[in-house]
Amino acid sequence: MSRSIRIYVGLAILIALSILFLFSVVHTAAGASRPSLRKVSEGHRLAQAWCQPCHAIEPGMSGFFDLAPSFQAVADRNGTTALSLKVFWRTSHHDMPNLVIAPDQADALSEYILSLKSS
Repeated sequence: MSRSIRIYVGLAILIALSILFLFSVVHTAAGASRPSLRKVSEGHRLAQAWCQPCHAIEPGMSGFFDLAPSFQAVADRNGTTALSLKVFWRTSHHDMPNLVIAPDQADALSEYILSLKSS
């Protein structure tokens, strides 16, 4: 194989790897990374313990949940992202109890809520 062909092949491989890397960074930055199953189940457990008295925490739940939006409705809002939920957990709200939520618990609750998002 001549030297010029090896250079072109090397450049093609380098460009392909760069494009794959760039795609994975953009994909993750857009919040499209797959949620951790462990975090989702931990978030569900926390939602059952803390949020279920006021919120419908599972899709299709009915009952006494007219006080607050369902987690499904929150997940399906246009502006709901991991970042917006993180800000929400750190802000006090007059209609909600002031919960002290550790960062890992906030992440787990956020992952659970985002896992409910309809496609």
